[in-house]
Amino acid sequence: MQAAHVFVFCALVAICVAETQRPPVSDTALDDALNDKRFIQRQLKCALGEAPCDPIGKRLKTLAPLVLRGACPQCSPQETKQIQRTLSYVQRNFPQQWAKIVRQYSG
Repeated sequence: MQAAHVFVFCALVAICVAETQRPPVSDTALDDALNDKRFIQRQLKCALGEAPCDPIGKRLKTLAPLVLRGACPQCSPQETKQIQRTLSYVQRNFPQQWAKIVRQYSG
């Protein structure tokens, strides 16, 4: 189940470049996103329904139920790897928000 959870938040980072046709996100861009605490917190609040969503957050809310079930048909292998990395980051650095996301989207 942990691998499925790893998709939730990284989907947000993997889609941060575009909404419909998503070009690959570089590892450098992913690092930049993970280092931007305000960006991460804004997206977490959106995912939890605690703040308005930007286009990235809206797409996250659409993909979250899918990725929690362990299926992301729109994700490339690179995105899947980045999703796992990002969600591990969120689990370590934002444990309270992570627990809320898991409760909200897995049920």
